Amino acid sequence: MDVPTSASGGPRPAPPDQAGEQAVLAKVTWRLLPLLLLCYIIAYIDRINVGFAKLHLQQVLGVDPATFGRVYGMGAGLFFIGYFLFEVPSNLILHRVGARIWIARIMVLWGFISMGMMFIHNTTVFYCMRFLLGAAEAGFFPGVILYLTYWFPARERARAVALFATGGVIAGIVGSPISGLILGMNGLAGLAGWQWLFLIEGIPAVLLGLIVLIVLPKGPRHARWLTSSECAWLESRIAAEETGSGQARRHRLAEAFTSRRVWLLCLLYFLLNVGGYGYEMWLPSIVKDFSKSSDAAVGFLNALPYLAAAVAMVAVGRYSDRTGHRRWPVALGAGVSAVGFALSGWLQSPYLAIAALILAFVGLKSTLGPFWALGTTFLSGTAAAGGIALINSVGNLGGFAGPYLVGVIKDLTGSNLAALLMLGGALLAMGLLALAIPEPRQSAAPAVTLKPEPS
Repeated sequence: MDVPTSASGGPRPAPPDQAGEQAVLAKVTWRLLPLLLLCYIIAYIDRINVGFAKLHLQQVLGVDPATFGRVYGMGAGLFFIGYFLFEVPSNLILHRVGARIWIARIMVLWGFISMGMMFIHNTTVFYCMRFLLGAAEAGFFPGVILYLTYWFPARERARAVALFATGGVIAGIVGSPISGLILGMNGLAGLAGWQWLFLIEGIPAVLLGLIVLIVLPKGPRHARWLTSSECAWLESRIAAEETGSGQARRHRLAEAFTSRRVWLLCLLYFLLNVGGYGYEMWLPSIVKDFSKSSDAAVGFLNALPYLAAAVAMVAVGRYSDRTGHRRWPVALGAGVSAVGFALSGWLQSPYLAIAALILAFVGLKSTLGPFWALGTTFLSGTAAAGGIALINSVGNLGGFAGPYLVGVIKDLTGSNLAALLMLGGALLAMGLLALAIPEPRQSAAPAVTLKPEPS
């Protein structure tokens, strides 16, 4: 009789009970996600803090008020052009050299460029620095998504991705009030408040990059905190899932670039980011228009959508994993977001309008966990590295289109209504297109168990 073997060629570990399985996954979660979450919080703060600096940049850049909206939208969006151009190469390098070295490189470089934003003094420098910041950060988010597929079985992935992606909303919860308060340091040591904003919020990325270089393991077999049997079970479980779902047959990079499903996911993510970054890069200005509040008060009001979205992301991610549904949570979340955008544009009360904006953001962000779980179920190896990066890079072009279109529309109309309806339309289209993606086939749990470590 043949002896079952694991992916590494050794004897396949025997199946754990449910408690043993959850204990291993809980260990992985607590060892990896807090650090990765913190890294993403800092990345996201450095990505969107230009929305707060925008409140003071018009005079610095010397731009006519009639055209400042599109100038700011162009600068905010150029981040994503740099991101797009370097995303796929960055993720392929990460797959080859390992997450520890490459994520550390990304963070240190983007931290220094973020601090360098304090020296912008005209539109050319503003555009160049935003482009360089995007190029430096390229590969971080899809690199972590790829990295999580090395550790979490498919049925646990939406929750893991949702927990990681909450870094984007926690950044808004924490970063919005902090950014508003830092702007109040205007004049201290001869620096403007927006200069302090870029300087202070860029330093943590450099420090965290050094920490990642020291503590992040390349994969399960490099994790000293996993026993050999835990590592063998985890690798066997993931390998068996890939074989059962057909991922093992999709190992060539070219297949990721010729897959219609990958390109459909690119379009969905593009529409998501049109709405998401069109919202986030302009949210402080929209909230200020609605509320007529101070910078500090705007910072606290700006945190409310992020707080609500963080709760929804985790809840929807858990639901998606429990039921195995991926496309329906994406479609429904996008539909809720579209309704929220439409209501925020039509409602006259500033309080109701802000409540509708919160609804829009909750629906939008709740799609992330199921979306990325859907996008990682049918590719593996180099194809997964290229496919995930392609989805993220092409999709993030929406991060250029969204802020720029909002700026153009606001310059032409002088109001928020048409811009908010455009953002809602993008999410409505995303929700409808999500229904065209087939649900992934859930493979049976592989017959592997975890043996106790010998004493």
